[in-house]
Amino acid sequence: MNLTFFGAAGEVTGSCTLVEAGSLRFLVDCGMFQGGSDTRAKNHAPFAFEPRAIDFVLLTHAHIDHSGLLPRLVAEGYRGPIYATAATCDLVEVMLLDSAHIQEKEAEWAREARSRGNGNGNGEPLYTVVQAQKTLKQLRPLEYDRELRPAPGIRAVYRDAGHILGSAIIELWVTTGDGTRKLVFSGDIGSPARPIVRDPTPIENADVLMVESTYGNRLHRSMEETVAELEHAVNDTLERKGGNVVVPAFAVGRTQDLLYLLADLHRRGRIPDMDIYVDSPMAMKATEITLRHTEILDRETATLLAQMRQGGKGPRIRFVQDVEESIALQRIERGAVIISASGMCDAGRIKHHLQHNLGRPESTILITGFQAAGTLGRRLVDGAKEVRIFGMPVAVRADIYTINGLSAHADQAALLDWLRHFAKAPDTYVVHGEQETAEAFARAIRKELKWTRVTVPAPRTPIAL
Repeated sequence: MNLTFFGAAGEVTGSCTLVEAGSLRFLVDCGMFQGGSDTRAKNHAPFAFEPRAIDFVLLTHAHIDHSGLLPRLVAEGYRGPIYATAATCDLVEVMLLDSAHIQEKEAEWAREARSRGNGNGNGEPLYTVVQAQKTLKQLRPLEYDRELRPAPGIRAVYRDAGHILGSAIIELWVTTGDGTRKLVFSGDIGSPARPIVRDPTPIENADVLMVESTYGNRLHRSMEETVAELEHAVNDTLERKGGNVVVPAFAVGRTQDLLYLLADLHRRGRIPDMDIYVDSPMAMKATEITLRHTEILDRETATLLAQMRQGGKGPRIRFVQDVEESIALQRIERGAVIISASGMCDAGRIKHHLQHNLGRPESTILITGFQAAGTLGRRLVDGAKEVRIFGMPVAVRADIYTINGLSAHADQAALLDWLRHFAKAPDTYVVHGEQETAEAFARAIRKELKWTRVTVPAPRTPIAL
């Protein structure tokens, strides 16, 4: 049996693992690369395997860095099933169609730029909306904790990863002529005690473990400290400075977390009345999907939703759909919380709100999630005094708050606590982390847990199990 990591090895994005067991070949995730100057080339590069030869795909969750190349896989000839939880299937529909729309628009802009002599791209989209729609027909929804048999000799069970709605840890039993081995793919592990989702499911045994390490070299603030910092940022901006709070937020997961926390703070009288604008059509759809899957939400969220539905008071929340409404938000000078995608500030409507508010010292930019190297969000976190948006220089005069306690990824301590549930040390591959971070987490595992077989795998290098 062989494993090959075609992404998220020494980096965070592009999750894609090929498993070869006897005559079977299958993928765990098929994600898009994000951030960095070579991103486009990596996403457009031919697959290093034959898509037609893949028997099935196991998808851990809906985030684009795990699902975003599925339409390309299908366009290149993959015809098999894509297994995911029911909530993930719902979210993937929203995310892949949005991604495809962005690909088509960027290709159109590239063609226009080339016609003016200002570009050298080929103007071809990574994939189209039609190809994304075709991909959705291959989704096969699953329930947590129910056994799946996708092929002879393969058993799989999806467990709640507590990362975003529908996210999964995959337990996988693979039987070949050499016997049965149990593989565990952590997917992205969530932080305990976060809103909306449940805590990650503990796993007790594995022969081989693939574990994420996005924040494997650092600690988050506690949820209590994080909520207090969010409260301070909102109050300081709206009541003292008299500006706006602009929040770049992932449409899936982070936006819903923020809405819950702001509603809860308002209910407890800790923040003033305000207007909250969610300027992301995808975020509205993701919120609607979240409300459809109340059976997998955590208890506190379900309770708050019930209170709000029974007429409880809350902040004024408005979902902005059309472009004219979005543009109109730029006329608001004070008193607004504007939540908009993308979460790393590199695309979408958030760039317009940053362009309008970054130069205003009375406003605040609230960074609430991981910012990959090379992104606009990362430059803001690193303290840039000036950035370029739409090719124009923009001075950074607004306050920049970084609230990492809202991360959908577990920090080093939480990851180690999750690993402590294993009865004995498996062969462990540390993935989904920038090289330095992954190596630091591998050292922490060896030191804290006394596990000896811990490796940071090289990309595109087959590993014989």
